Amino acid sequence: MSGEIDSEDKSLPVSFFDSSLKETRRRVYYQWARTLAILCIFVFGVLSLFWGSQYRTEANYSALKVWVVDFDGQVDPYRTTNPIVGPAVTDVANSLINSDSLHLGYIIKSPADFDFELRAVRQGIYDEHAYAAVIINPNATALLRDAVSKSNTTYDPTGAIQVVIISARDETTYYSYILPDLTILQGMVLAKFGPQWIQELSSTNLTSAPPQAINPAIGFTTVDLRPFAPAVAAPAVTIGLIYLIIIAFFNFPFLMPIHAQFMKPDGHPPLKIAHWLVWRIASSIVAYFFLSFFYSLVSLAFQIPFSNAPADDTISASNANAYGRGSFVVFWMLNWVGMAALGFPCENMAMILGFPWSSFFLIFWVITNVATAFYSIDLAPAFYKWGYAWPLHRIVEALRTILFGTHSRIGIDFGVLFAWIGVSLALYPFATFVMRWKMKRGI
Repeated sequence: MSGEIDSEDKSLPVSFFDSSLKETRRRVYYQWARTLAILCIFVFGVLSLFWGSQYRTEANYSALKVWVVDFDGQVDPYRTTNPIVGPAVTDVANSLINSDSLHLGYIIKSPADFDFELRAVRQGIYDEHAYAAVIINPNATALLRDAVSKSNTTYDPTGAIQVVIISARDETTYYSYILPDLTILQGMVLAKFGPQWIQELSSTNLTSAPPQAINPAIGFTTVDLRPFAPAVAAPAVTIGLIYLIIIAFFNFPFLMPIHAQFMKPDGHPPLKIAHWLVWRIASSIVAYFFLSFFYSLVSLAFQIPFSNAPADDTISASNANAYGRGSFVVFWMLNWVGMAALGFPCENMAMILGFPWSSFFLIFWVITNVATAFYSIDLAPAFYKWGYAWPLHRIVEALRTILFGTHSRIGIDFGVLFAWIGVSLALYPFATFVMRWKMKRGI
């Protein structure tokens, strides 16, 4: 009788500090402290990867190469021995190069490096050999002097110098770093050239000279070969891609209970392991196919352009879709392959780590991919060069080619994504073995 009473007493709730919970409290304290310590160390470590990608941004400004190419007076029929516009610009660029101030990686290039072809300079920017080019046009000095001597009222100062950029390559880097620094360069050029030009005009009759030929005399025209627009395209190549990772990750917990029915002998024999693996891989690929389609449809629904014709590399063109009317299909296929490249590693780690620890991998996966895809690796410490092989970096690069017609490396981009898929599928049987081993032992 007393034994039954003791049993009933043990089933009744007690206070937190009851002596019967002494061992349980000790065990819970230990497990709580251990788990919290793991979480804190993980948070510090993985977030350091994200913060670290921006750690030496200012110190790496010089990695953003900008060509300064002086054609002034060096190409017929404008050849002259005493140009004044080109030397003023190159002198300012040299002063920046030799200064200790933060500045872009200005490089003085000879027109001979481009066979005296302005088009070749633009092609170099499109091909991403540099981030921008400051080109002093061949007729810069000649047109300015003619405007004064011949009273050319149609003279346009901004025709003297052109700044060539391609903002769709990486709009954040251009708007945050490159364009502000180029604005400083332009101000320095005008400040230097103004007094020199006034001194040259001191002995000239200016009564009929057009005012714009006196002040500002010269100016800059920005040529954006592939502008980043419209704004609604931003989610497709930046923050929206985080959801591509998350959707791929949650494919596993939603579908795994369905797959498990094949292995539970509930009125039927269990499926062979090899066949079960084939089914799971095939069903995941098909799931990614449809999920990526509806993910891609969001961009189409909000009227991101997908049917514009391609454009010449050296002319400015907004939304020059690389594959014309077929661009949406390529966009969808990229998202499909990208989702598989991002998703299969998540599936493997979910099987190996189990829940809730697989959430660690999701956080790591999101942060490392975002840090190397949404921010310029050129501005990051050299440690982050591994980012070129990370899936999201290749997806973003290929997306910009499809949507904006930027320089294409889409073959390499798809190749890297397929490599991720191949390695993940090779590890898939091992991850499945680990999961089944842990399940049998109740781990």
